[in-house]
Amino acid sequence: MIILIDIGNSRIAIGKSRDGKTIGKVYHLSTEKAKSSDEYALTLKEMIKEPKRVVISSVVPELNEVFRDFFQDYHGIEPIFLGAGVKTGIKIQADNPKEVGGDLIANSVGAVNHYAPDCLVIDLGTATTFTYVEDKTIKGVIITPGLSTSRDALVMKTSLLPQVELEKPKKLLGKNSVDCIKSGLMYGHASMIDGIVRRIKSQVNKPDLSVVLTGGHADLVHSLCEEPIKLDKRLILKGLLLISELNA
Repeated sequence: MIILIDIGNSRIAIGKSRDGKTIGKVYHLSTEKAKSSDEYALTLKEMIKEPKRVVISSVVPELNEVFRDFFQDYHGIEPIFLGAGVKTGIKIQADNPKEVGGDLIANSVGAVNHYAPDCLVIDLGTATTFTYVEDKTIKGVIITPGLSTSRDALVMKTSLLPQVELEKPKKLLGKNSVDCIKSGLMYGHASMIDGIVRRIKSQVNKPDLSVVLTGGHADLVHSLCEEPIKLDKRLILKGLLLISELNA
């Protein structure tokens, strides 16, 4: 059993692969930085049985030791954390390559192997990121506030606006506070994505550039975008599975 783990700022995704080619059921946990290895172990022991290899992408350094301890203590396995020294097949062009998050790298690996060597990956999480990959090389990234981050900031800074669920609004122009906020968040984010996609395509002179949308909120926004964009909720886990085989 190969275990694939994406530790994000808001949630943790855990996938399993028995054959090294396909991913079975995916579990999701809330990211809780204060929980110990033993506390996580109570949940992880029910999900993970007899792992052969573990690959982890993490943007939460506080949890790296927690997960390392769990796999060492309960399974005698040293997990592979995506970072320096790990084979990915992806090059990075950046002022400081160490700043490029494991999630961006894993997404890029998944995209270039499943879609095209030149592509744009959009990941909707706590932050919304745009990663441009050309000839299997990360050429540049754009980072913007994510949907939940934008919503929480809006509600926190305005006394009279209510908290709302992130869901597709019934219509563009709302007639009450909740619908107005939903419309602004969802259509605003979709329009931002469309605009940035068009700008990137123009700058790199690739009008037919392959664009892939992933992340926790991807399915909410995908249908609202006007640009042709592929939806792949498991992209990062697919990338981690490929990285697992490269580092077997």
